[in-house]
Amino acid sequence: MRFKDARAAGRALAERLAAYEARERTAVLAVARGGVAVALEVSKRVRLPLDLLLLRRLLVTRGPLEPVCAANVAGNAFLDAELAPRLEAEPVLRAYTADALAELESRTRACRGTRPAVELNGLTVILVDNGVRTGSTMLAALRALRSCAPARVVAAAPVAAPEALAEVSAAAAEFVYLHTPEPFGHVGLWYSAFPRHSDDEIRDMLESVDSRQ
Repeated sequence: MRFKDARAAGRALAERLAAYEARERTAVLAVARGGVAVALEVSKRVRLPLDLLLLRRLLVTRGPLEPVCAANVAGNAFLDAELAPRLEAEPVLRAYTADALAELESRTRACRGTRPAVELNGLTVILVDNGVRTGSTMLAALRALRSCAPARVVAAAPVAAPEALAEVSAAAAEFVYLHTPEPFGHVGLWYSAFPRHSDDEIRDMLESVDSRQ
């Protein structure tokens, strides 16, 4: 089983998410970069607004598979809570984190342009990535998303490694996926075309959604 590309995967995933079509107080949130093209097709087919979640992994860990992250969630800045006390005590970490946050902010502006943010407070949010291997990216994205106080979060991906299913399912209200190949390898194996989209391409994808609304 391989998808032609991320958009084909998004169309297939949208079929599994048909129960959310045009549902009030519901939005699609793409994990950038990899999840944007998948989420674009989901958003188009279930007729829901689309926004971005951008992650920046930091050189600090919560555990073997859990990096501490900064994020921008639909225009809202987020920093994993356990980092704050360390920033006061460690000047080198503080300087590194400031640079990382500035880089994330610059990338966010490049990807989002001047579009208004989707207000996620109280919404059902479908959080979409192109695949889940260890689960660390999806788990970090879920932590960041909770800072926006959504009413309910649905994690969604076309492919997921069997060993990641339990942890991601426990962290979200629902985990929607299409295939769980084993052995899994890495996400790119399950796509015939697996390009890395530029900031300009991501902004164009968002604008293509805005033009239909």
